[in-house]
Amino acid sequence: MTTISPPAPRSAWHGLRDALAFRNISAIYIFVVMVVLFSILAPDTFPTVDTVRIILTDQALTAILAIGLVAPLAAGAFDLSIGSQLGLAAIVVAWLLAHQDFGLWTAIAATLAVGVVVGLINGLLIVKAGISSFITTLGMSSVVLAAIAWISDDAQILDLGSDFQQIATYEIFGISTSVYLMLVLGVVVWYVLDNTHLGRVVYATGGNAGAARLSGVRTDVVVVASMVACAVLAAVAGILLSSSLATGDPTVGPGYMLPAFAAVFLGSTQFRNGRFNVLGTVVAVYVLATGVKGLQLAGAPVWIPELFNGVALLLAVAITRLRKSSRRPAA
Repeated sequence: MTTISPPAPRSAWHGLRDALAFRNISAIYIFVVMVVLFSILAPDTFPTVDTVRIILTDQALTAILAIGLVAPLAAGAFDLSIGSQLGLAAIVVAWLLAHQDFGLWTAIAATLAVGVVVGLINGLLIVKAGISSFITTLGMSSVVLAAIAWISDDAQILDLGSDFQQIATYEIFGISTSVYLMLVLGVVVWYVLDNTHLGRVVYATGGNAGAARLSGVRTDVVVVASMVACAVLAAVAGILLSSSLATGDPTVGPGYMLPAFAAVFLGSTQFRNGRFNVLGTVVAVYVLATGVKGLQLAGAPVWIPELFNGVALLLAVAITRLRKSSRRPAA
């Protein structure tokens, strides 16, 4: 009779070695190299407290948008309209405050409700009409851009009030409230995705929707909920953007989409071995931002940020696909 011994327990050393492996936290190692490199290239401007504060504040909105994007991607759906949704929220809240005399919190609540409606339409078109998330959100992006132009008449909206501006610019210990709000939202989304039944069914839907459906998961509800959650966080980022600018600008929004996607895909290569996750996404946002800021302070041309984010997105998607392919069992 042959007995099979149970696998030997992994030692603490092996666990620590895997956790610190380059393939698991490569962004951290790249971040350290960039800090050293740019501190040498721009010693007077890069390694300063002001630069750290600027990067933290400037990227808080991108991080909120990217955190929201984790949910639909984990559920297997794309949302290419997130940048436009951010722009819509930025204009709607400004329009309600300056032209419709809404109170501060009423305008914010109404703007969040608009985000819920947009996310709901996206989700229902995907699950009920059977349109792919890629096509649905690409079309929705154009619809939302048209709505922005109609509401704003293609002009900036001013006079939003000092109270509204304080929402994003008020500082605690020298850090703006946008950064604290980003951290709170990040913890909430991380907890839901990694520690609740809802999070498990989201990942199950994104991993294999057919198998999840056979297991009793209502995948349609999961996809719709993830699209709504993403839209709400895009609306939050839009409100904070208008607050920080003290202006409703109809041209902002689409420019945030590429950095958010680059951060989520790069983040999926960190900590969770190809799985979309909040911690990796936030780390990726600030690693990419550090690279862009360092290049700017070192005197690189103005087109460098677009090139940097585009190359990062391509590399991150390629690495994610390679890791997922390596996990599939051989036929």
